[in-house]
Amino acid sequence: MRIIGVTIPDNKRLEIGLTAVYGVGRARAQKILDECNIDYGKRANDLSLEEEAKIRKSFEAFTLEDDLRREASNSIKRLKDIKAFRGLRHIKKLPVRGQRTKTNSRTVRGNVRKTMGSGRRKEEKK
Repeated sequence: MRIIGVTIPDNKRLEIGLTAVYGVGRARAQKILDECNIDYGKRANDLSLEEEAKIRKSFEAFTLEDDLRREASNSIKRLKDIKAFRGLRHIKKLPVRGQRTKTNSRTVRGNVRKTMGSGRRKEEKK
């Protein structure tokens, strides 16, 4: 089964399989299945054509996939353009939501670690 250009896995429960679509998590998948009166545990290959049509129709109400990605990137671009604090953090590739950077955010800043200590071994006295 394909929805909005994404193939829904046949071997997974629908509740999980629908999360393959960008912008659909477990909660939204459950909400869609509740609207369509379909069991969460049903597999994609067990669906009838009417049930598939119901699911496709309920997906039209949401902003998903490419539109959602475009919307997010436009929001970040706008923050960068107006030189907002969050936009500057995006430009510098630093954490945006107030996380600490002294010890964490290694993956973003690069894996440069400073060793603690004097750096030299003290010579033993005889």
